[in-house]
Amino acid sequence: MPGYDYISFTTDYGLSDGFVAACHGMIARGAPETRIIDVTHLIAPGDITRGAAVLAQTVPYLPDAVHLAVVDPGVGTVRRPVLLRTPRGLLVGPDNGLLVWAAQALGGITAAYELASADWFAPDVSRTFHGRDVFAPVAARLARGADPADAGPALALDELVQLPDPVVALGDGWLEAEVLTVDRFGNVQLAAAGAALEQLPDRLTVGGCRAVRGSTFADAPSGGLVVYADSADRVAIAVNGGRAAVMLAVTPGDIIRIS
Repeated sequence: MPGYDYISFTTDYGLSDGFVAACHGMIARGAPETRIIDVTHLIAPGDITRGAAVLAQTVPYLPDAVHLAVVDPGVGTVRRPVLLRTPRGLLVGPDNGLLVWAAQALGGITAAYELASADWFAPDVSRTFHGRDVFAPVAARLARGADPADAGPALALDELVQLPDPVVALGDGWLEAEVLTVDRFGNVQLAAAGAALEQLPDRLTVGGCRAVRGSTFADAPSGGLVVYADSADRVAIAVNGGRAAVMLAVTPGDIIRIS
C-alpha cells in the first residue's frame, strides 16, 4: 500500500520533559523519511475534550497523513489502542473519544482496528508510555505503507468510545451553549456553529455583561466583549484587549447564555 509523507502529532506531554523527543525518535527510527507536523503538545494533562477539539479543528488543513494523538489518562488500563481509517488519512491513539471528531472532520470513519500486533510495537512496552512504545511505532509503520488491516482485529464502529455531545440550545434571540475550549488568548469557544449568530441581535448580554455581535475583536470597544464566529466557525467570545475567560469566569464544560 502507498504510505504517507507526513505524521501529525498531538499530545498533552508538554515541552519540559523528553516525552515528545522520545516519540519523535521512535518515528525517525521506523520511518526516517517521514516528516512530522507537531500540532500541539500543550493540551492540559488528561483533557481529552480539548485534545479532540484541537485535533478536529486542525486536521482539515493538513495534508493527508497519519495523525498520531495521545491524551491518554487511561494508559495501561483496559482501554484499547486503536487505528481509524478515513478518506483523508489514518488516526492512531487511545480509544477514549480523542480521535472521533477528527475522523469525522476527515470524511468519517471507514474502518477501525484494535492495535494488537505486538510486532508493530517497541520490543519492551512500558505500561505508562504507550505514546513511545505503541502509538509512535505503529504510526511509523503505517507511514511506510503497512496495511491498516494488519494492525489487529477490526472493530465495529459503534464499539468506539464517543465523547458526549456538548450542550447547544437555540431560541428566539438567545443561545445557550457549552464552553468547548479556551485558547491561550483567553478567547472562549462555544460548541455552537457560527451560523447560530444569525439568530442573535447586534446588542447582547453574556453572563450579565454587555456584548456586541461582530466579526473581529475590534468590533467591540477596548475592554468590551464581542461575540463572533471564530476561525473554526464556532461561536466564540472575546474581549478586545483582554481575556474573556477571566471576565466571564468560565472554563470548558460550563454553559453560557447569550441573549
